[in-house]
Amino acid sequence: MTKKERFQEFISYFVEHKPEPETELAYRNPYELLVSVILSAQCTDKRVNMVTPALFEQFPTPEHLAASHFDELFPYIKSISYPNNKTKHLLGMARMLIEDFNSEVPSDVKELQKLPGVGRKTANVISSVIFNQPTMAVDTHVFRVSKRIGLAAQTAKTPLEVENQLIRHIPKEYVGKAHHWLILHGRYICLARKPKCNQCELTHFCRFFEKNGEG
Repeated sequence: MTKKERFQEFISYFVEHKPEPETELAYRNPYELLVSVILSAQCTDKRVNMVTPALFEQFPTPEHLAASHFDELFPYIKSISYPNNKTKHLLGMARMLIEDFNSEVPSDVKELQKLPGVGRKTANVISSVIFNQPTMAVDTHVFRVSKRIGLAAQTAKTPLEVENQLIRHIPKEYVGKAHHWLILHGRYICLARKPKCNQCELTHFCRFFEKNGEG
């Protein structure tokens, strides 16, 4: 099967079975999603969603967050991975958002990456989910699943390499959805240690399954 055929099979399957995928992070506005995505780095969405209701009640706007300080914010996110760094990032992000962006979350990936705690992956998520831009955020799930299926080359060593390969072959109108398709498939079916190939409906075009069967 050619790479083009794999992409066609991938898109066709999910267009039929999950046409409108969404992030599992709970948010009500761009500011809340930005905070949630920063917190989600190396942490589960489930855990983030457990702490953000109280966090957003106390700090509902960038102004509230920027007016806070480390010892006030830290208790709200102490159960999240790397809480010390993330507390500093959130405070810095809120202050820069106010000073440089008039409290509005920017849509441009390069502008987003100026904010503390916002790397390329986080910027791509915000650009895609909030502003419907054809950006591909590559987290561990996307990196793993795209290579296993055969959408990205096994030789791809970095998230940026995988991002570029996916962007090259996925039509713009499906890029944002494909990000969620790959994440959700990796989160619930194509697990890192033991993929659930016996439950997977992509095996007919999956390179991993062609080589390993059910692992």
